[in-house]
Amino acid sequence: MNKSDIDMFNKLSGQLKSAYEEISVLSKKNPNDAVNKFKLKLLNKLIEDSNKLLTGKYKPFNDFNIFDEDDMPQNSDIVFILSQYMKSFNKYKADNTDEFGSWL
Repeated sequence: MNKSDIDMFNKLSGQLKSAYEEISVLSKKNPNDAVNKFKLKLLNKLIEDSNKLLTGKYKPFNDFNIFDEDDMPQNSDIVFILSQYMKSFNKYKADNTDEFGSWL
């Protein structure tokens, strides 16, 4: 991995964790509420960028690229998808670092 990939990984994984935490709070209160268009736009950008990094076996779902803006997803749907992306980021890091956590 090059420095650019590592920087992108760190940025996206931090944003992903933050988004997951925020939407999880909303999901616990109102799991069936739809997210607003502003948040959905930002989430879709985060997922698009993540898909560029998480290719092949690391992409959580081969047939999922972004949320459909015409069919606003519910908070619980977003939490589900983001949790899968977080697991993929963890696997990606585990496969690309040594036992001391240094990038290969």
